[in-house]
Amino acid sequence: MIRYIKQKRGLMLTGMLTAATMLATSCDKGFEDMNKNPNALTDPVLENLFTYNLVKTAGTGYENHRANLIYCGAMVQHFASLTTYWSGDKYLSNVEYYSAYFDTGYQNQVKEIEQIISVTKDNTALSNKYNVARIWRAYIYSRMTDLYGDIPYSEAGKGYLSNLYAPKYDKQADIYADLLKELEQAGGALDASKATYGTADAVYGGDVAKWKRFANSLMLRLGMRLTKVDANLAQTWVKKAIAGGVMQSNDDIAKINHQDTNDNNRNLDGNTLKTQEYDAANLKGKANSKLSKTFVDFLKNNNDPRLPYFATLWQGNADATQLATASAPAAQKGLPNGYDNTTIKNLITTWNDNSLAEYSEANLNYVANNAAPTLFQTYAEVELLLAEAALRGWGDGQAATHYNKGVTAAMKMFSLYGATISDAAITTYLTAHPYNASTTNTQMEQIHTQYWAVNFLNSYEAYANWRRTGYPALTPTNYPGNETGGVIPRRLKYPQSESSKNATNYNAAVAQQGADLFTTRMWWDKQ
Repeated sequence: MIRYIKQKRGLMLTGMLTAATMLATSCDKGFEDMNKNPNALTDPVLENLFTYNLVKTAGTGYENHRANLIYCGAMVQHFASLTTYWSGDKYLSNVEYYSAYFDTGYQNQVKEIEQIISVTKDNTALSNKYNVARIWRAYIYSRMTDLYGDIPYSEAGKGYLSNLYAPKYDKQADIYADLLKELEQAGGALDASKATYGTADAVYGGDVAKWKRFANSLMLRLGMRLTKVDANLAQTWVKKAIAGGVMQSNDDIAKINHQDTNDNNRNLDGNTLKTQEYDAANLKGKANSKLSKTFVDFLKNNNDPRLPYFATLWQGNADATQLATASAPAAQKGLPNGYDNTTIKNLITTWNDNSLAEYSEANLNYVANNAAPTLFQTYAEVELLLAEAALRGWGDGQAATHYNKGVTAAMKMFSLYGATISDAAITTYLTAHPYNASTTNTQMEQIHTQYWAVNFLNSYEAYANWRRTGYPALTPTNYPGNETGGVIPRRLKYPQSESSKNATNYNAAVAQQGADLFTTRMWWDKQ
């Protein structure tokens, strides 16, 4: 349970947080408002504040719906929609939606983690709490910069701490350099003999060894992000990550568990799909979003045993007793991206008012369940990145072995959702789709198409990795009036409010990075 106690100095989160996801509101605020922390305490209870920060990073529902599902999820063709408010499906500009993660991230993630670091950094007795917070801070900012490019970093979250309300935008190259340095130093400084956050640590329960492996696994992810812009630097960090020790099994997955009790505890991605998108009992299959044809066809054409847990027809979301037929692989059908209720009839001439009910939705009984965990980074991802490292000559040379381990872990991971994919089913899949080492491109395509599948519902990461690798090979849409000329966006735009409320620093960022457009490539995404 979670309860709040109102105090003169602010709002203090207390009680046991098992897996909460906190709802938050967001609006176009300038950094002066965003960096004032009404919830900050002069002497905060670090355990409560850290749990709160973890939960906020898992998502408030608001920004994940807009940035993760509507933009990233549709741009990488996990989802599709006939509605125009699913802006990523059609590369349309919706300021409320593309601003959502920037606004909410600085207001609900950055402020708390910066306060924790300021309180712990000079206290040797709190060194583990300080260094775990540094690792988590790196995670928070890495997602932010991967979405927008150059962002406030060195001066961000300092409104409450030092009255700095108009932070400069740091170059992404400088941000990445510092994030990687922080991960190396913080992971290396963790000490199992010292105090931790204990049960207040909703990710690893105070397990220092797992935090070390997460720090190195995140280093591996960020190091690989540099392959296009600086392969030598990427190699340096990838090798450091591997040598330091990355995730070893699904037990090391960085995640927050949830419970389907109330909106404080639910997985709010799943709850958003259930209540705002599918509403199966009332919409009866005529939902605003569906699974993309690209995603469903990949799973279906390869006889992927994950398909019935990823997808179902609406009847399975309305009544779990109908799952046997509603989730049958042969019944699944993905919706093409880039169409609306009128233009879809040009593609499918037999389309009628009832046709939408024939298309698959994310399965609310498994991957999109209210009690499904939020996954930040998985062991399956790590093994697939190790496969790439081996392919590049930066690892142990066993690309096929790491690939097979990654696919196996991705399927075994479904136990987190209450599903079981048997060893026999996994063996059958890998036998039917053996690792093909004929060319480098063939290997990269296999590795990163699986990486894309693993990151369903973590489309933030799928989108970042797609921009780096180009896999899977997605066919762009060209909806009339789109913002990109029919190419998949390379970033999200900054909130419009930044051009007025933080104008000097916003203008400097645009001058150094390029026009504030969906098509502007960030530093690590340069061609």
